[in-house]
Amino acid sequence: MHHQWLLLAACFWVIFMFMVASKFITLTFKDPDVYSAKQEFLFLTAMPDAGRSPGETHFPEELKPTGKMLVEPLVYTQRLELMRNVCREDALRNLSHTAVSKFVLDRIFVCDKHKILFCQTPKVGNTQWKKVLIVLNGAFPSIEEIPENVVHDHEKNGLPRLSSFSDAEIQKRLKTYFKFFIVRDPFERLISAFKDKFVHNPRFEPWYRHEIAPGIIRKYRRNRTETRGIQFEDFVRYLGDPNHRWLDLQFGDHIIHWVTYVELCAPCEITYSIVGHHETLEDDAPYILREAGIDHLVSYPTIPLGITTYNRTKVEHYFLGISKRDIRRLYARFEGDFKLFGYQKPEFLLN
Repeated sequence: MHHQWLLLAACFWVIFMFMVASKFITLTFKDPDVYSAKQEFLFLTAMPDAGRSPGETHFPEELKPTGKMLVEPLVYTQRLELMRNVCREDALRNLSHTAVSKFVLDRIFVCDKHKILFCQTPKVGNTQWKKVLIVLNGAFPSIEEIPENVVHDHEKNGLPRLSSFSDAEIQKRLKTYFKFFIVRDPFERLISAFKDKFVHNPRFEPWYRHEIAPGIIRKYRRNRTETRGIQFEDFVRYLGDPNHRWLDLQFGDHIIHWVTYVELCAPCEITYSIVGHHETLEDDAPYILREAGIDHLVSYPTIPLGITTYNRTKVEHYFLGISKRDIRRLYARFEGDFKLFGYQKPEFLLN
């Protein structure tokens, strides 16, 4: 009898342990797709897939840095249609139209060999596009061999500006060449310009801190006893001032880092082939190379993980504490850029 009870207890124990183990297994593998997606994402951040070509990175769709699905070719047509429609709006004419002046022509780089025009819009990855054109023009055999100090040296990089040609040659290129430029959320671009030129200044361009910043502070700082260097609030007041142009003239071409896309590239006057977006550059760069017929000759440099993702938290942080009046004036100046390229008005201006 005693042995029967021991045998029965052992059976119950085995059954109990089996139930616990079964429950554990069920809980662990309840959602294998989510688990594998997270693991794949962690793996990709540390090591690229050996079976892929350089610069090509795979992400599960819900984890793509842009937060969007792959861009369909139709999107590029829609962007151009939106731009044309906004160009026709009389109410926005002053914000969407500009003369194709020397200032604009100086922004457009030429690759005659492959019939390409690229309009430079600083703070949206233009250095990499300039490297692509430098290689196509034959100044260097590959992107990796271009010294960093040569990229922006227009006497050494082999990149002619459109302004260097005669009027007839300019018109011929504008009519027949493949033309493109890249845009980014206007406010995020201004933050990037402020940080790059006034805070970090990695290429050591002292005139931003020692000439331009003091000029902005003298004119736009409200607290005259404040002795700190230029603040983002000062920068916003300067950009939003309807009478900013008298300072712009003093600053010269250095203003290209924060003037509007309209002033830089004249999108309503020049018929562009493609407008790329910084936020979808992972998709846009290969598409532009294919449409220009040069994808077999050069690749856009590898884009660091997440660098093109729009950072709403960062934008809101920078504008925190700045008066609504100053932000509205800033938006009024850049409204053409927001509407031409489909960017939403910031939520902190909707309240």
